[in-house]
Amino acid sequence: MSLLQVNNLGKSFGGVKAVDGISFELAAGELLALIGPNGAGKSTTFNMVNGQLKADQGSILFDGEELVGRRPREIWRRGVGRTFQIAETFASLTVVENVQMALLSHDGKLFSTWRRAADYRRDDALQLLDQVGMQRQADRPCSVLAYGDVKRVELAIAMANSPKLLLMDEPTAGMAPQERNSLMALTKELVVQRGMAVLFTEHSMDVVFAYADRMIVLARGRLIAQGKPLEIRDHPKVQEVYFGSGKTFENKEAAT
Repeated sequence: MSLLQVNNLGKSFGGVKAVDGISFELAAGELLALIGPNGAGKSTTFNMVNGQLKADQGSILFDGEELVGRRPREIWRRGVGRTFQIAETFASLTVVENVQMALLSHDGKLFSTWRRAADYRRDDALQLLDQVGMQRQADRPCSVLAYGDVKRVELAIAMANSPKLLLMDEPTAGMAPQERNSLMALTKELVVQRGMAVLFTEHSMDVVFAYADRMIVLARGRLIAQGKPLEIRDHPKVQEVYFGSGKTFENKEAAT
């Protein structure tokens, strides 16, 4: 049974259909890439799954439960984590304190009378940091970290609610090729270890083809193709919409 089932999902802004009746599924232990040219509807789809936007039509079933109409915090507490294109951490806090803040939030104690937040579930926070290779830097301020390390901290924060589903919005944006591969290899490892599912958007086609188990392709709000990477690579409609006639994924990667 699929962990995530999206059926006939749609969203309009004024008279423009940003997402037009798309359907797809995602299983536990699977990395699914959501790709498409600018304006394809990727961000809108992401934000509907996350609860930041409410769908005009359709259904989003997560582990058998409807998500449409639920707030982002409710969805997060049900086991849906998220990372952002621009990493979101508290620069003034240490690495471990950032993860502890996420644990406090998950436990519903962020706005309670807790005053010794620095002591709260520190061992659990350190364990999460160990999983992303950041435990040795636990007591460093996030403000002094390299950007690739900040993205790892953000991943640890996203894991604080033990997600069954992780949404990753442009996870490798702004990263050098070696950092990109390192982060996605780590994500793949966590997927296998935890049996969770990952839905991610990504502009770097080398990352997509190297790490996605399956891909779905949007264009002008509609789903035009889905399948395994090699199937998508050779799909004539995808080639036409993404690059125009005479161009291929290989041509694009060679030029970047």
